[in-house]
Amino acid sequence: MKNKYWVAMLLASLWYTSAPPRAHASAEETEQLVRNTLSLDAKRGRGESLFRSECSDCHGRKALGDAERLIPALAGQRRAYLIKQLADFAEMERNAGQMHGVVRRAQVANPQAWADLALYLNSLPIPAKSQTGNGAFLDLGAGSYQRWCAGCHAPDGRGDDDGFVPSLRNQHYRYLLREMEAMAVGHRAVEPELMRFLRGLSGDELVGIADYVSRLRGPIVDRARLRDDGSLSD
Repeated sequence: MKNKYWVAMLLASLWYTSAPPRAHASAEETEQLVRNTLSLDAKRGRGESLFRSECSDCHGRKALGDAERLIPALAGQRRAYLIKQLADFAEMERNAGQMHGVVRRAQVANPQAWADLALYLNSLPIPAKSQTGNGAFLDLGAGSYQRWCAGCHAPDGRGDDDGFVPSLRNQHYRYLLREMEAMAVGHRAVEPELMRFLRGLSGDELVGIADYVSRLRGPIVDRARLRDDGSLSD
């Protein structure tokens, strides 16, 4: 695949039942689970209650994350991507010990909970600011992002529901950099081609991309909530 695809996936699941998903599902099963979850009747109120009881201690009451603790902001993130990540944690497709514990909790260990959480998080106001880098490699990062990443994540970093491409806007610099570095050395499961590509980027390029992306601002439009006239549904 083209290099821009792999970088996009950097910055960059099982049919629905009431039982927790089984471990080690295939990529195809995980994707089917995500698509089935997206079709569920999600309730924002249930998602809010779940987030406050199960997630807010780490991600904050407004889901703004914690830059110093390398916890990502979730407010305004795309529903499809949020559900995909929850499914990946549940299916052991993404390594994060603390999150594995969260998705095994009775209240969270089912696709309906993921749908409710994703709807609530997507509806939250975006962060007014996020941690940024020092700007030393900002021009390099801007050029690299527009060359390699914009094709999938869009020039403004808003992402896309197709392929579960996340929004990169309003995210913390150190978290973005940590995730890129983790993928490059195999600490976050990715395709071998992506790992090799990331290893080919210089440290300055990684720093610059993370710094540039951390400065992208603005709301995220979820196509699933758009009416025909372009206004947002409830």
